[in-house]
Amino acid sequence: MKQKVLFICVHNSARSQMAEAFLDEICGDQFEAHSAGLEPGTLNPLAVEAMREIGIDISQKQTQSVFDVFKSGELFSYVITVCAESNAERCPIFPGMAKRLHWSFPDPAALIGTREERLAGTRKIRDEIRARIEIWCDEVCAIETVG
Repeated sequence: MKQKVLFICVHNSARSQMAEAFLDEICGDQFEAHSAGLEPGTLNPLAVEAMREIGIDISQKQTQSVFDVFKSGELFSYVITVCAESNAERCPIFPGMAKRLHWSFPDPAALIGTREERLAGTRKIRDEIRARIEIWCDEVCAIETVG
């Protein structure tokens, strides 16, 4: 049975959406990924574009509230917050027995500069998220194989 993983950031508009998509792509045979935000906003168009460039379409994803997920009673094996350290105190705590992890990534919405500069910054964050998930999938899969 697949383990459920919930990625949480403040708006569920970029980081948690990218993490969810990468987990599905990299080790979706072992995990079922979900994402949510403290204050769900709208999808970040630069995140959508950065993901599309590498062949992943998140344009149809809906943002959702962490409280709605909590109220649904769904249980997760892992809850991973992907907020930046600067707003970690606003990163929601998800109740339950899940293993909690915190991976700090900068917020693409906070990037400044021209559209091209912000897109370049978003690509960098995207690649950091993918690299972190690749490492984590290797670690978790190795542990579960041995265990």
